[in-house]
Amino acid sequence: MRRNMVHKLQQQGVRDEWVLSAMRAIERHRFVDSALGGQAYEDTSLPIGLGQTISKPSVVARMAELLRQGAPGKLGRVLEIGTGCGYQAAVLSLLAAEVYSIERLRGLHDKARDNLRHLRVPNLHLLFGDGRIGYAKGAPYAAIIAAAGGDAIPQAWTDQLAVGGRLVAPVSTGAAGVGPQALMVIDKTAVGLRQTVLEAVNFVPLKSGVA
Repeated sequence: MRRNMVHKLQQQGVRDEWVLSAMRAIERHRFVDSALGGQAYEDTSLPIGLGQTISKPSVVARMAELLRQGAPGKLGRVLEIGTGCGYQAAVLSLLAAEVYSIERLRGLHDKARDNLRHLRVPNLHLLFGDGRIGYAKGAPYAAIIAAAGGDAIPQAWTDQLAVGGRLVAPVSTGAAGVGPQALMVIDKTAVGLRQTVLEAVNFVPLKSGVA
């Protein structure tokens, strides 16, 4: 089933072999409730509790491929905003030298820790905190990826992004941070930020604080 999922990703246009290999290696069914295990390798988002979802495999692969931007090897240090159940963090751990993943909901932070325990991933650091402010102690980051979208990219994220780094996140295109979302790519260059708006996406809203 996992091989079929990866084959479909290839048919949908995912070409990065690092991404395809990571998607092939990480067992998505371990990150969803057992009752939903039969749907784990379908291209659909699934509930993970506390009003949150695990992203579609196609979205995880798409964002990871954008994040890598054709890099010949592993990325350096990566910051993930929104650990969720830990699936995307596990995928990123195979694509980067080091991953910091931050989650604002204690229940999901604990669930991700349980889900990831069997993998014993030494380069993945799970943090409980407010993702909107990033994690300055680990900066600068070669890449930042977010699994929640607001009306703008927080200043803290671009401040913590290294020059030459890339940020991939959903951004709300409606008023006051509600309504339709689009995928945004920000490249940090020596002369400033370059923004590219891509296809429509649907993520949970970006919120402040912890709960």
